[in-house]
Amino acid sequence: MALIVQKYGGTSVGNADRIRNVAQRIKAHRDRGDQIVVVVSARSGVTNELIDRAKSLNPFPDEREMDALLAVGEQETIALTAIALHAIGIPAVSRTGAQAGIITDDAHTRARILDVTGGDIKAQLDDGKVVIVAGFQGLSTDHEVTTLGRGGSDLSAIAMAWALKADLCQIYTDVDGVYTADPRIVPDARKIDVLSYDEMLELASSGSKVMQARSVEFAQKYDVVFEVRSSFNDKPGTIVKAEAPNMEQILVRGVAVDKNQVKFTLNDVPDRPGVAATLFQALGAGGVVVDMIIQNIGRGGLANLSFTVSKEDVPRADKVMVEVIKTLGGGNLQPKADIAKVSAVGIGMRTHSGVAAKFFGALAKAGVNILMITTSEIKISVAIDPAEADRAAQAVHAAFDLGKS
Repeated sequence: MALIVQKYGGTSVGNADRIRNVAQRIKAHRDRGDQIVVVVSARSGVTNELIDRAKSLNPFPDEREMDALLAVGEQETIALTAIALHAIGIPAVSRTGAQAGIITDDAHTRARILDVTGGDIKAQLDDGKVVIVAGFQGLSTDHEVTTLGRGGSDLSAIAMAWALKADLCQIYTDVDGVYTADPRIVPDARKIDVLSYDEMLELASSGSKVMQARSVEFAQKYDVVFEVRSSFNDKPGTIVKAEAPNMEQILVRGVAVDKNQVKFTLNDVPDRPGVAATLFQALGAGGVVVDMIIQNIGRGGLANLSFTVSKEDVPRADKVMVEVIKTLGGGNLQPKADIAKVSAVGIGMRTHSGVAAKFFGALAKAGVNILMITTSEIKISVAIDPAEADRAAQAVHAAFDLGKS
């Protein structure tokens, strides 16, 4: 008998028929004698609908109240999933994030998990029940309902697998696994059988929408092996686990595209020590996650500094920048520009030369102009015009022969 944590995303539970399909999949595992904990997202489109309703009443809704509102989506799904299981003779019980013992800090709409107690889940499992847990939500140390941010159900599932010492964690979604690129952009993209945590983390943070980056960080920290697979078929998915020596044989594992980025440029700021610290400390305090950064060489006592953030963080960044310019006593904000980020990721970069030359050569051959560059030990990323993103991804994917098995 194994203890399995399964997570089903919004598309997998998007309507009554799909919830019935999920219930049958759960039943198949339980019939083998496994104990099953299921973490579910809100049905596809529900969270956006709730956000739109709130903003129709107030363009800047209170974040505490938004958490109280958005938690409704997952609570609907846990009840519906439990009801579907009851209909096919499977004892099941639903639990909110709070009831499942997911304890967070008090950062509403983007809370971080502090602990997971599991509540009474083990007792319910020992009583023969399937436990359905609401993903994306928790309870703060001040006993307030909190949410974990976009994709937070992935994090809920990984954290629950760790807390319960599960034998297996399966992330069910609407795709067969993690691909070498988005198949909608690169038609010859292939499913990857095995990825390291580092590679999955870089792909997630670079725009791959299969997994949420924070959940991969948590899995890596606590060594939770998980599988990304489809809820619509029984094909093996992609296993994500600790790095093994043979993984470095593959130079580049995948190409990611992120079209959800905006570039801020602050011109004519004083060129003196502490300016960058002032700016990025303020952005951090404002809850803004900064991605790419570039600063030019100062001339005449002034410098220009550019950075990128996700579109969701633009309102927060706008507010911070007004105050930063006042604090610095100079500088002006250039009009914001939408950009796309294209990245190549692979732990093989650590031990192979020539990756950068091939990457930039492919972009040059495709006629793609580069606006910004950033690198890590296993990743190269560029900011480019969004109109060129698909062409750039196709060129890089082809240059590294990722379409070949």
